[in-house]
Amino acid sequence: MNTSIVGRHIKLTDAIKDYINSSIETFEKYNLDIISVTSTVTADEKKGKSSFTFEFALNIANIDTVVISQKDKDLYAAIDIATDRVSKVLRRHNDKITAHKATKFSESTEIQDKIALELEKFEDEIIPQRLTSYKPIDIEEALIDLKNSTAQFKVFYDKDDNLRVLYKANAEGKFGLY
Repeated sequence: MNTSIVGRHIKLTDAIKDYINSSIETFEKYNLDIISVTSTVTADEKKGKSSFTFEFALNIANIDTVVISQKDKDLYAAIDIATDRVSKVLRRHNDKITAHKATKFSESTEIQDKIALELEKFEDEIIPQRLTSYKPIDIEEALIDLKNSTAQFKVFYDKDDNLRVLYKANAEGKFGLY
């Protein structure tokens, strides 16, 4: 990682440079391919009040350049706040990369084996049933079938290929049809 520290309208002391370099070292914990970091310190004086603007420009592989700028009365406070903001951006990008990793083929076969073992446990409890044919029938045939059974409803396809439900409406022998 290439680092450069630039001072505008300010003489950079060794203490300031060391503080900025120690801040930059914290970015390495995110395991991103950081190509270069440019730190710019600018001293401003307006209406007799002095302030500092601190800026990080990070070039990271596979994403756009990250530029964070922070203005404060205290230079060290500006550096700390800018470092926190850059750390937040890098952490989010690192989380995004780690959360979107593709599953390896070997891992997917292990998962399939686990699922197969789970299904074998239920093999004795679940009995496969063959469904009756869904050929279209007349409403009258469905009514006769429902009257002759103890079921509360019958689902069938009519001759127009519409899905229908015939149900017992009440105990008086009335039926409903959807």
